Amino acid sequence: MPIALLALTLSAFAIGTTEFVIVGLIPTIALDLSVSVPSAGLLVSLYALGVAIGAPLLTALTGRVPRKLLLLSLMVIFTLGNLLAWQAPGYESLILARLVTGLAHGVFFSIGSTIATSLVPREKAASAIAIMFTGLTVALVTGVPLGTFIGQQFGWRETFLAVSALGVIAFIGSLLFVPRSIQHNPPASLLQQLSVLRQPRLLLVYAMTAVGYGGSFIAFTYLAPILQEISGFTAGTVSLVLLVYGVSVAFGNILGGRLADRLGPIKALVMIFLGLAAVLLALTFTASMPWLALLTVLLWGAVAFGNVPGLQVYVVQQAERYAPQAVDVASGLNIAAFNLGIAGGAWFGGLIVAGPGLIHTTWIGALVVLGAVGLTLWSGRLDRDTTDYSSAASAAEY
Repeated sequence: MPIALLALTLSAFAIGTTEFVIVGLIPTIALDLSVSVPSAGLLVSLYALGVAIGAPLLTALTGRVPRKLLLLSLMVIFTLGNLLAWQAPGYESLILARLVTGLAHGVFFSIGSTIATSLVPREKAASAIAIMFTGLTVALVTGVPLGTFIGQQFGWRETFLAVSALGVIAFIGSLLFVPRSIQHNPPASLLQQLSVLRQPRLLLVYAMTAVGYGGSFIAFTYLAPILQEISGFTAGTVSLVLLVYGVSVAFGNILGGRLADRLGPIKALVMIFLGLAAVLLALTFTASMPWLALLTVLLWGAVAFGNVPGLQVYVVQQAERYAPQAVDVASGLNIAAFNLGIAGGAWFGGLIVAGPGLIHTTWIGALVVLGAVGLTLWSGRLDRDTTDYSSAASAAEY
């Protein structure tokens, strides 16, 4: 694999770290900026909203920009956004910094796969994409707990300064090693993207994605306050718990992919969503007991992101059937659905924290995830009905 791919992977690592590290810093930021915990949680929502808007809109608008120039520009915006967060004088300016960084995030992952595949022979395309996306996994395993540790020891601003340094390194790597002449097809226009949203079956998959992720992030956004205020962990210990969570996520992603391959996406998704709902419900009762809380968080990591392979495979399958001219667009919009779910879940979780209280984010999140189970079962039933109808029509022809 070419060294340019490592530059892309480092960019993905930096971007993944800045997206999720905020979860471990919410109590610290809330205290330092004299805002409520739910207000600090909005920093998760607004970042994810920036990703969801930036991915389809800015990718379409920048379709004719040379790929290397666009990649370098995105890393400059990403770095400046984190530097703005580092120097943010108050809550409002930190919100602006998160929105700016989220916009860069959305476009990066929209074009990253195309760039990665252009760097290798066709038969190695899937491996190239997988290598680039390991940056996100490594961010959850190492970047998030390390960033949380830095924030708790030296101040949350220093975390954003450290991520800015990663952005500079990724920019230099891309500048030196990513080739200038990367062939690409202009991405779909906004009208083509909107045409995908007129397909009810694809909208159902996006609803599965948004509701499933939204339910998880109702509680995950406020995991650090739960661990500190209810489980009794110290601020320093929270970064270690997040490390455990990240390692579990890495194994869960592999398991989720294998389940989707072996059982098919619908059965795999039902199993994972049910497991996620069960873990969130269990945390309601185990959060007050440190060791059981730690075990529950470990199990949570194993199912939290394990649905990603199944959801992405399923949306491609549905797009090939209902929108074959826009499979890439349909897949990209599913990434937007992930982030809409994160934004909505974090926002709704903030309302719960401000109202009934922290611990209620867990069982309410579980109920929302059960909604994703219902949507998944419904989609599976529609698949069977469509297959049965097609089989009956074929039999009638003969």
